[in-house]
Amino acid sequence: MVMGIIHTHRQFNCFFPLHSLLLTDNFFFYFFFLFSVWFFIIYPLLQAKSLLAMEAAAARSIPRTVEEIFKDFMGRRAAMIKALTTDVQEFYQLCNPEKENLCLYGFPNEQWEVNLPAEEVPPELPEPALGINFARDGMQDKDWLSLVAVHSDAWLLSVAFFYGARFGFDKATRKRLYALINDLPTIFEVVTETAEKQAKEKSSVSNIASNNTKTSSKAGGSESVKYLKQVKDEDEEEDDEEHGETLCGACGENYASDEFWICCDICENWFHGKCVKITPARAEHIKHYKCPSCSSKRVRV
Repeated sequence: MVMGIIHTHRQFNCFFPLHSLLLTDNFFFYFFFLFSVWFFIIYPLLQAKSLLAMEAAAARSIPRTVEEIFKDFMGRRAAMIKALTTDVQEFYQLCNPEKENLCLYGFPNEQWEVNLPAEEVPPELPEPALGINFARDGMQDKDWLSLVAVHSDAWLLSVAFFYGARFGFDKATRKRLYALINDLPTIFEVVTETAEKQAKEKSSVSNIASNNTKTSSKAGGSESVKYLKQVKDEDEEEDDEEHGETLCGACGENYASDEFWICCDICENWFHGKCVKITPARAEHIKHYKCPSCSSKRVRV
């Protein structure tokens, strides 16, 4: 075999110098050798070292004591509260009902995520409620967020006591863990309190607007009552000429100057006081009068 290689070298020596061929052979030999060492020895060792380091870090990150589990609970809780309050607009957009079953995850580093459930069976940790996105458009925003908050509270408790069961907490240790958790307000309480504050702010704004409307309508209503008094004090002939074609919205009879009338501020129809059971004394205290028909329509809406 050696003689054959020498013979081959002699055949090609007329085309390439022998020392160049030897240099070329040495280059490929060393390249192949180094590649083999890297691929089959060094790279597997580095991968194994990296996996061992990741496993060691994961083992260190798994909470084992009551304090560590409570710290994990606090981080996940803060993340989910953030999703349901300060980041609620982003959370709402991510929960698209057209997507598959989505879950809200909270992580110990106070970061949250909306994602599909884990594919592992059984999962490494208890899973949050599935399909929170499906109910988004079928409920009022406040009620939907409250529902997600309740399920988030249940998930946080399940994760905390999963760790407790995994590391063999006894009755006293579990009680201590629950006491720490129970001192905090639930996510549901935080979210509903925020919703109540927003509702109060909206109601205060609407109250201001309604007060302004009532003030203007009060002026309009008082003018109506005053106008009716003036009509009664003026000459009956002039009243009959001005309001002769006015009909009562309840009984349909014509206007008469010797009777008390009142106008609805919604439909602007006139009514006999006796037909709608309103006396002149009672009309003095009405700021914004609505006839029975308009009142029933408002109730239906």
